[in-house]
Amino acid sequence: MQATDEEIRLRKGLDENIVREISKIKNEPEWMLDFRLKAYKYFKDRPMPAWGPDLSGIDFNSLSYFVRETSKKTSRWEDLPENIRQIYDKLGIPEAEKKFLGGTEAMFESEVVYNRVKKELEDLGIIFCDTDTAVQKYPEIVKQYIGKVVSPNDNKFAALNSAVWSGGSFVFVPKGVKVPMPLQAYFRINTSEMGQFERTLIIAEEGADVEYIEGCSAVMYSKASLHAAVVEVIAKKNAHVKYTTLQNWSNNVYNLVTKRSFADENAYVEWVDANIGSKVNMKYPSVYLRGENARARILSIALANSGQIQDAGSKVVHMAPNTFSTITSKSIALNGGKANYRGLVRIMKGAEGSKSTVKCSTLLLDEKSTGDTYPYTENNEKNAVTTHEAFVGKINEDQLFYLMSRGLNEEEAINTIVLGFINEMVEDLPMEYALEFNRLIKINMEGAVA
Repeated sequence: MQATDEEIRLRKGLDENIVREISKIKNEPEWMLDFRLKAYKYFKDRPMPAWGPDLSGIDFNSLSYFVRETSKKTSRWEDLPENIRQIYDKLGIPEAEKKFLGGTEAMFESEVVYNRVKKELEDLGIIFCDTDTAVQKYPEIVKQYIGKVVSPNDNKFAALNSAVWSGGSFVFVPKGVKVPMPLQAYFRINTSEMGQFERTLIIAEEGADVEYIEGCSAVMYSKASLHAAVVEVIAKKNAHVKYTTLQNWSNNVYNLVTKRSFADENAYVEWVDANIGSKVNMKYPSVYLRGENARARILSIALANSGQIQDAGSKVVHMAPNTFSTITSKSIALNGGKANYRGLVRIMKGAEGSKSTVKCSTLLLDEKSTGDTYPYTENNEKNAVTTHEAFVGKINEDQLFYLMSRGLNEEEAINTIVLGFINEMVEDLPMEYALEFNRLIKINMEGAVA
């Protein structure tokens, strides 16, 4: 290990000693070390996924599992090291925070380096901090909930995250409290051959209401990096949680994320998931509707450009009567990219009166690009309804002709059609994110016309 006051970088590769070292650096309690070590055993024992995109390019021994760029945490932006401020300045974090966001948390490499929570949130009893801090300051809450929605033995990458997790967000909203503004976190990989494994835990007590937004990006390196996060959301009776992600990893990152939520009686969980970057993206936000009248809404947008596989979708399990879910997925593939929808809807015996609606559409912009749909529906209750619609198509030539006849060139016309195709989804993003997403779409569309 090389370490200074400002930097810690563990050797590459993963073994039990690395897991212990991460826990030691963080001065964690014994129960968290035990949590990590059990998860590491699961990671070693679990096989790589045998379905979905090819993951053979991941070399676990070539990755760094803990990098601390700076040991300084601060609530003053000006106190951050200059190199980190320059990166976040380019991303617009300070301005967004001043104009829109109630609390902003930025994670650079493996740890949160900037955390500002407005006093009015604290006065409402809302806890919003990085997960490392939560382990130290709120151990009983963390211990009660971590690993309960996503078990460390759920899959190989959830096990890996549970063993080496670092950073991420912790949100606790007390009973009956409505968070008056969205909370935001921003995650960035800035090191070659690095794994980033943030752990996010959101608990909305009975009747609580919270919106959480995250953005992710990475610079381009010649060797692949790995992002394997775990997100656990608990929405108790009558609670509402909306979780929005704008993912723009560079196309050498394997983005393998487990995101899952529990929704109790009358609870409402929304996932809004926008994916542009990464080499391989496998992400399927899930909701387990555990209480009667619980609802789920999942919106997924994905753009697959050259050399990219977007394997995105959703999972909803109806476990109680009169539960309702809507899943909408829109994908775009160009320059030989591959955009897949992979989803599961399961209605359990006894979940009578439940209903699930799935709609997925893929727009192919050239002959080289592909899009597939892999739906799985299981209905074990006669008095329940599931519907599924899927569409894969190309640019409508009549629309293209009409727009070009009105003075647009071909590239402008295609951009207009694409933005119209995803408009329903973009409208669900906060304004700053909608503008950024449209800009990223246009950048990716450059050169799409031969």
